[in-house]
Amino acid sequence: MHRRLLTALILALAAPLALVAAPKKAAASKPFTLVLDPGHGGKDYGCVGKITNEKTIVLKVATLLGKMVEKEFGDSVNTVYTRKDDRFISLQERANIANRAGGNFFVSIHVNSVDKRTRGRENIHGASVYTLGLHKSENNLNVAMRENAVMELEEDFSETYQGFDPTSSESYIIFELNQDAHIRQSLEMASLMQKRLISDAGRADKEVRQAGFWVLWSTGMPSVLVELDFICNPAAERFLASEKGQRKCAEALFNAFKDYYRHHKQNARNSR
Repeated sequence: MHRRLLTALILALAAPLALVAAPKKAAASKPFTLVLDPGHGGKDYGCVGKITNEKTIVLKVATLLGKMVEKEFGDSVNTVYTRKDDRFISLQERANIANRAGGNFFVSIHVNSVDKRTRGRENIHGASVYTLGLHKSENNLNVAMRENAVMELEEDFSETYQGFDPTSSESYIIFELNQDAHIRQSLEMASLMQKRLISDAGRADKEVRQAGFWVLWSTGMPSVLVELDFICNPAAERFLASEKGQRKCAEALFNAFKDYYRHHKQNARNSR
């Protein structure tokens, strides 16, 4: 992709996104809005294992997480889902749902994998939580490319995404120029979730990372993308497919959100 085309892409996308990202001074009584995004769905299975698939796992974890939030916080936290059943939702529409809801935080939930040609793929394991940013390694770029490639299942995706090519590393220059106003909160939540996935769900530590995910870039709020574990690892897949494993993952994410929410609520009180 040529530099001029990239420049045009950046300008075309930055303008509308700047509008949704503009901070709004909400009334004190307005509930905190948490947007839960179970990745994939419908015709998009995501990563596929031997006994289950990504779209099924993440919907169950997101649903459990949402119920925990609703039980703990009641009306003080408004939980919004990008999907509540097995349907296909485009990447851009996921971001649109979050922006229309005036979300305070966006959590996209996924399951990881590696290419079938990768040596030792059945041994790789561990959780990672991503924020939007530059891909620091080829592995981070590969994960972003795989998640962004969902857009290719849409009709006229090239027009919808202004010529962005999820398979071309050159397209990812748009994320280099991103000025994320929410990076501090995003990194804080990512760190909390990463720690809880290790301590509460027993996942190995694949660290907090940054990469260019379209769905995070398009949301005008702090946001993270969670990779719970690797479905290509048989032991990890069995854990993720089990009710116990799904509940442990949901509890880990819930405990992290609880820590984040209470910390920021206390800070808000202290700043009055």
